Amino acid sequence: MELTFYGANCLRIATKKAQIVVDDNLAQLGQKSVTKPTDISLRTFENIPRPKSHFDANMPGEYEISGVVIHGVAARSHMDGESKQSAVIYTITADELKLVILGHIYPDLSDEQLEQIGTVDIAVVPVGDSGYTMDGIGALKVIKQIEPKVVIPTHYADKSIKYEVPQVELIEVLRGLAMEPAETVDKYKPNRADWTNSTRLIVLNRQ
Repeated sequence: MELTFYGANCLRIATKKAQIVVDDNLAQLGQKSVTKPTDISLRTFENIPRPKSHFDANMPGEYEISGVVIHGVAARSHMDGESKQSAVIYTITADELKLVILGHIYPDLSDEQLEQIGTVDIAVVPVGDSGYTMDGIGALKVIKQIEPKVVIPTHYADKSIKYEVPQVELIEVLRGLAMEPAETVDKYKPNRADWTNSTRLIVLNRQ
């Protein structure tokens, strides 16, 4: 498995048998879309446009395609009222690894949601704050609930990304997370041999 970050909350997850793109709304943010017609597309919130892809999901459910098991879990978005759930958390299981894409969620997961998410190796966590997504403190709360081996932050300030609402700089987010990056890399290839009992923070350079 290999993870590549394109800015905002958009990542490509390359497995042995599939290419998965998460939250490709880059064209709305002054960048170029990266989704290909052969990709699996996952969208964590409702206002992301549907790309041309081999398979597309934007709602809770169980999906198995190209050797990948995907589970969508309904969640309250950061901007939802208490009774609404317009966001989707995805777990992705492939290549003997399991990761969770948290999306723009309200940082308070129920026991039922945690049970559906289960044990994960890697958590992708938007942290840009400004009322749009979690801040560092909210993200840390969710990280402690999920207890992943690796955390990858996304959706923080970037001069090349034209966010609707300005996002917080990563250095400020890290103060709220109370974590220091273990690595800063262009692409991340998970390696269990690098993992310890402590959660590792991996920063991905935008491609």
